Amino acid sequence: MAYRILKLNSISVRGLDRLPRERYEVASALSDPDAVLLRSADMHSIDIPASVIAVARAGAGTNNIPVAKLSKRGVPVFNAPGANANAVKELVIAGLFLAARNICQAWDYARKLQGSDEEIDVAVEQGKKKFVGYELPGRTLGVIGLGAVGVEVANAAHLLGMRVLGFDPQITVQRAWQLSSGVEQALSLDDLFARCDMVTVHVPLIDATRGLVNAARIRLFKERGVVLNFSRAGIVDQPAVVEALNAGKLSAYICDFPTNLLKEHPQVIALPHLGASTGEAEENCAIMVADTLRDFLENGNIRHSVNFPEVVLARTTNSTRLAISNENVPNMVGQISTALASARLNIADLLNKSRGELAYTLIDVDGQVPPSVTEQLRKIEGVLTVRAL
Repeated sequence: MAYRILKLNSISVRGLDRLPRERYEVASALSDPDAVLLRSADMHSIDIPASVIAVARAGAGTNNIPVAKLSKRGVPVFNAPGANANAVKELVIAGLFLAARNICQAWDYARKLQGSDEEIDVAVEQGKKKFVGYELPGRTLGVIGLGAVGVEVANAAHLLGMRVLGFDPQITVQRAWQLSSGVEQALSLDDLFARCDMVTVHVPLIDATRGLVNAARIRLFKERGVVLNFSRAGIVDQPAVVEALNAGKLSAYICDFPTNLLKEHPQVIALPHLGASTGEAEENCAIMVADTLRDFLENGNIRHSVNFPEVVLARTTNSTRLAISNENVPNMVGQISTALASARLNIADLLNKSRGELAYTLIDVDGQVPPSVTEQLRKIEGVLTVRAL
């Protein structure tokens, strides 16, 4: 079976090479695609063909994808968490130095110097006092969100000699194991802001995180604090930050999201969304998401999905795999098993998991599964998709 992949953005060749040409047709114009592969294209404004059974983004955030709409259709949305973590971490660490040493302001000052070299030397000695900074060891950094990026940032800052406070009530066991033992736990967001000199955010933009850095929390900050935002613009209340900068409560805002309000403010360094903009990060994201998409299409396994549970089951020999997505309602597995038993089909292995309102089941059935059985399964109330692999 050949799979058709609609590509909405340029994707690293190293990622595309993970999809064998004899089994995958990948193009930017396809009718009836099986899956969509993208980076930053806005899928909210396009009609998604009914044939699409998966959407995969070569990056971390999925704000450009209508996840809720796809969930109702039983379509998993995949991303590449952690693939660009090192790139973002390096830029965040650079942001700490930019803020602490007033590097951009000093560079701008030096570029505008005029006169002879002797006159410039005099101006340098007179002007450098305006850009006196501070060193990072002994300063306290608060890291909000301890996922792939947050953990790397926290560990790197700790190695630089900073005191690091972390806050993430949903930290996974995997990330907790990766976190340096020197990183301390903040009891709450308010606790973190009250104890920090600098705060960096590494959370997705959802309703619960919109405006997470706001006027009330900035008031808790130590004087001359620094906010860094390399996640999503909406996580920070920009007018509140500008007001705090003008009042002297904050000394700098370092972010990846220029706006008219921010871009010319003397205490704002707004970069053009460079967080994951390295060749290595683009390759890593493309490779991860291509592998994830291929495993789903060929084996039904789900990894790195933002809307479905992780469901991975080793294939049973001489069997047909059924991959079923459904609403998370009682007796769904019972109804599926009954339908298979009625068709005298033996279940060799089964794995069912749920996440919120969605559930997903992988079933290895001995021998072949007749099309009439898959049609019967599709008719079960609450079943969203059925595939026989």
